[in-house]
Amino acid sequence: MSTPFLRIFANAFVFMLLTAATASAQGLAPSSSAGAALIGAAIAVAGSSIGAAIAVAYTGSAALAAMSERPELFGRAMVIVGLAEGIAIYGLVVAIILISKA
Repeated sequence: MSTPFLRIFANAFVFMLLTAATASAQGLAPSSSAGAALIGAAIAVAGSSIGAAIAVAYTGSAALAAMSERPELFGRAMVIVGLAEGIAIYGLVVAIILISKA
């Protein structure tokens, strides 16, 4: 992974911890099971979005290379890229289910 990505991830993690500590100190924190569900939802969305981004990057570049040689492959290539984008939608569905149970 690249250094800027790790720096942004570390900053977001520290911000999340500071926000949780501040909310806990002020008595605004949800119960532990609700907090675990919300953290699980955040991890589901983040993981699926990162996975979908990586999948779209690889399939998109391969699809573009294939379409440069055979333009009639446009429809098939877009289906493959669309399947890769579906990963993010699955993560969003899991997050919605977790949040509704919290």
